[in-house]
Amino acid sequence: MSITLTILGCHSATPRINAFPTSQYLEINNCHFLIDCGEGTQRQMRKYKVGFSKINHIFISHLHGDHFYGLVGLLSTYGILNREKELHIYGPKGIKEVTLLQLKISQSHAKYKIIFHELTSRKSELIFENDKVSVSTIPLNHRVYTNGYLFKEKEKPRKLNMLNISGYSEIGKADYLNLKAGKDFTLASGDIIPNTELTLNPSKPLSFAFCSDTSYKPDIIPIIKNADLLYHEATFLSDREDLAKKTKHATSKQAAQIAKDADVNKLVIGHYSGRYKDISLFKKEATETFKNTELAEPGKVFYV
Repeated sequence: MSITLTILGCHSATPRINAFPTSQYLEINNCHFLIDCGEGTQRQMRKYKVGFSKINHIFISHLHGDHFYGLVGLLSTYGILNREKELHIYGPKGIKEVTLLQLKISQSHAKYKIIFHELTSRKSELIFENDKVSVSTIPLNHRVYTNGYLFKEKEKPRKLNMLNISGYSEIGKADYLNLKAGKDFTLASGDIIPNTELTLNPSKPLSFAFCSDTSYKPDIIPIIKNADLLYHEATFLSDREDLAKKTKHATSKQAAQIAKDADVNKLVIGHYSGRYKDISLFKKEATETFKNTELAEPGKVFYV
């Protein structure tokens, strides 16, 4: 399993006794990310045993309170825990000002360095990558500037075909890295052994698309096409599509249509309005359009 998604919070607007605003913990290809940080995120992280120290990158979709009011508390806790590793925060322009002001006024001094990456583009852009994972923005349509995020594994090295390799005594362990990188092998005779004879195709890189608060926006489909796992907000049922349009949110049916048109493998819906007491209605409506739909719930873990 290369992707593990833990739902920390998945409800809209204000926190309630058993309803926590948006926050997710993502492990992909041994990298660890926090996505959104609504009020109560720290408590949920402790409850579901999410390691604080593993997180070096936090992605905030937009500056509505139910998506980032837990951030300054988490940063303060990192200071109390004597964190030393630098922390990267990605989010809309303004996140640096509002965060540093709170830390300054509260005198929450920290030894670790906070690096802000403020976003302003209305087009999808690559904002992070290392040798394992890349992260690109998914421009959304909400009442304030908002991005979703696409997390993709990097292409993995080719697999060694040891059965075929054993037939060539000249190929030693020192050559394995070149073979994994896709290079052919040249024998002492000058004959070239094609890489495809000595290796096997690697497993397909996996991807997770996080689509936070947004109205129905079909033009994101090319960005998230064939994602292995998609989280898409579904604040309302179709009975309140008028309200969804007015507040720039989506219905469960619209989220399912996006998943279907993007040909994703699995859809997870959340950000439920408190108007609905039975969230199973969201899954019932969505599965009429896209069968492989699951409900986000606090503490629920999705594996790919």
